[in-house]
Amino acid sequence: MTILTLPDIASQTTRLTSTLTWVGMEGIALPIQLGTRSLTAKLDAGVSLDDADARGIHMSRLYLGLSSLEDAALTLPTVKDILSAFLASQEGLSQHAYLNVEGELPLKREALISPLAGWKSYPFTLRCQLTPEGFQAELGLTVGYSSTCPCSAALARQLIQQAFEEDFSEIPLTQSAVSAWLGSEEGILATPHSQRSFLECTLRLAEDDHGELPIERLIDRIERALGTALQTAVKRIDEQAFALANGQNLMFCEDAARRVDKALRQAPEVTGFQLKVVHAESLHAHNAVACSEWNW
Repeated sequence: MTILTLPDIASQTTRLTSTLTWVGMEGIALPIQLGTRSLTAKLDAGVSLDDADARGIHMSRLYLGLSSLEDAALTLPTVKDILSAFLASQEGLSQHAYLNVEGELPLKREALISPLAGWKSYPFTLRCQLTPEGFQAELGLTVGYSSTCPCSAALARQLIQQAFEEDFSEIPLTQSAVSAWLGSEEGILATPHSQRSFLECTLRLAEDDHGELPIERLIDRIERALGTALQTAVKRIDEQAFALANGQNLMFCEDAARRVDKALRQAPEVTGFQLKVVHAESLHAHNAVACSEWNW
């Protein structure tokens, strides 16, 4: 049998000479490790093509370079090593390397009061690049929460106050009568509108975090700042506690954005951020939005 030398078309020169910012692959399915958790992610891997005469990069070498993620936890040092290997594999064709990891982190969350617990899924995207200027990592997060409109709450209180004055204009005020009225449908004549809201943020991560990626810590920090995280398994006692938390935690979208802004500025894992909060209004067909950024 004759042994043939397989052609390497990518090593040929091109008649259309120019550099390219990004060449690679998108949507690569790969199991990854986040701490002790294993999940399936989609990865984008690429490099720049800085040799204007080269026809293409060695793309299969990028795919093979991802194999180390199957056996090692996803950390910033691991990603930096992979990106360095990307550049070395291209043998001078590239100066910039890129890796994006997109997935959903499942976290078990306890109910507010009862012993129940359930799972929530948090979408995330890790975007990393290695350039002649250095290594950079950005973490994109989406976190859902509940928000109750302060204006709507004030308007509802006014209607309840008016109804109270009308109903008790000719009735003696006794504790039992007022208590019975408050427990009736007349006592909650109007309710403020609430909405399922969400935060989208992109966080620039500090490179000196050598442990596991701080995704869970940052999600916890954001949910503590907002105060009304979406629930999972609940009993009536948890639902009542959630109603109390919303009633004592009224928020415009501006309030939510300022709370998270303050919390993220104090996060040691974060060196800069962009954030957007969206209150998916139940009153309007449109959403209320507030944005902030720091050191971006």
